[in-house]
Amino acid sequence: MRRGELTDEAWAAIAPLLPERGGTRGRWRNHRQVINGILWKLRTGAPLDR
Repeated sequence: MRRGELTDEAWAAIAPLLPERGGTRGRWRNHRQVINGILWKLRTGAPLDR
């Protein structure tokens, strides 16, 4: 776990709230990776790519 990423305890609390992986669209690669990316954007104030 790197600095600023979700701890295992935080992930254990969040994981049950997320939808199950699956489906054919493949929208989410890895839920934990996506959540960590969102938190990084919020923490750093990085601009959105448009």
